[in-house]
Amino acid sequence: MFKRLLVLFLVVCFWQQNASAQETQFHWKTYSDSISKPRAWGLGGGSAALWVGSVVGLNELWYANEPRSKFKTFDDSREWFQMDKAGHFLTSYAIGYYYIDLMRWAGFNRKTSIWVGGFMGSFYLAGIEILDGLSAAWGFSLSDFTVNTAGSFAVILQELAWNEQRITPKISYHPTRYAKYRPNLLGDSFATQMLKDYNGQTFWLSANIHSFLKDESKFPRWINFAVGFGAGGMIGGMENPDFDNDGNELPNLIRHRQFYISLDVDLTKIRTNKKWLRTIFKAVNIIKLPFPTVEFNTLGKTKFHPVYF
Repeated sequence: MFKRLLVLFLVVCFWQQNASAQETQFHWKTYSDSISKPRAWGLGGGSAALWVGSVVGLNELWYANEPRSKFKTFDDSREWFQMDKAGHFLTSYAIGYYYIDLMRWAGFNRKTSIWVGGFMGSFYLAGIEILDGLSAAWGFSLSDFTVNTAGSFAVILQELAWNEQRITPKISYHPTRYAKYRPNLLGDSFATQMLKDYNGQTFWLSANIHSFLKDESKFPRWINFAVGFGAGGMIGGMENPDFDNDGNELPNLIRHRQFYISLDVDLTKIRTNKKWLRTIFKAVNIIKLPFPTVEFNTLGKTKFHPVYF
């Protein structure tokens, strides 16, 4: 999950940098009627540099000290209650979401932008999956590859059907008590826990209500209805260990799933004349905003959270 989010962070930075740096030069957010060579070359060159740089960088930071092996596959589909798979889906979706817009800006036609840009998430993440396949500690995950592809199709099919994203995958995070039991695995600081502690991550599908109503509806355009899922009690991938690395006995935690119903805001539907603000809204729209939330879980409990993130 950490590796995929790092790639997503780099893509968002690249997307925002293009948005701000080229706003003055090329009138950012004004789509070209035909392919603009400066824009297309800039997008292509920047994308290639980003892909090579991220794969090489991850290879040095993550895999350099790990033993290598022949290319192999492995099945991790049952780990972490599939929370890591939701992260793959979100990352692939978000990269495609940004790249469709960049390709339209460069002057590519609508269908080319949707199909090529939409699959950029799967393309970027394929490099990481291959590195996993060559590492003795991991392997090429067929389930990761499947959800990466599903994330691409989620953005592509919505663009083809509606010419907009009516249902947006999102993420939220809150610190939990579980990381302290295995900080080497779940993180020893807020930043690392945010990336590694699946107990605190919640993944959402946030649907824009107005998009499914008639155009003349007075219902606010920016209000979304969101359903989410998470998990708790996890201090191991498949099962919880009895002892930590130092031999200390760990508590008997009950692993469980969590389901949520909440409201949300579609930042892209907030009207503003500030182009830089619209750019920021689109870049951060994959983050679910805090709202009152109802939780159902497999412990048989129902909870109301006045504010949940």
